Amino acid sequence: METFKNIKKPSKDEQELAIQSYDALSSVIEQLKSDNPEIEIEETQERIKIPLSALKFLGEILKAMSQGKLLSLVPVATEVTTQKAAEILGCSRPHLVKLLEKGEIEYTKVGKHRRVKFEDVMNYKEKMKKSQKQQIIDIMKSDEELGLYDS
Repeated sequence: METFKNIKKPSKDEQELAIQSYDALSSVIEQLKSDNPEIEIEETQERIKIPLSALKFLGEILKAMSQGKLLSLVPVATEVTTQKAAEILGCSRPHLVKLLEKGEIEYTKVGKHRRVKFEDVMNYKEKMKKSQKQQIIDIMKSDEELGLYDS
């Protein structure tokens, strides 16, 4: 499995191919009636049964690639170190430890070391983004009410 450091943005050619593939795949998925459709690899003529949910997930991957987004596949139960969690959140490790100690993010201890579930780090990051967005909206409303915002 690739680490965060090895993830590269899709090239323009990959984006174009992903757009074409996503369009074709999404239209085919709508027509499927089986939960385990069979696909064929044209180059080898090999036929493979694949869960419909995996095919839909492939569609989501292609959609993200077509938009030039960086992708990483991480198992849900993956645990990360406090340093890696801090890097994901864009904060210092001491600040992250304070968040853990305050109970803002759940963690487990393995000996002297703290481990944080990747999912919990991402949930906290999403929660913070929503909070920041709401604060910006509140500031804008306040500025409008005070007449500080030019329209």
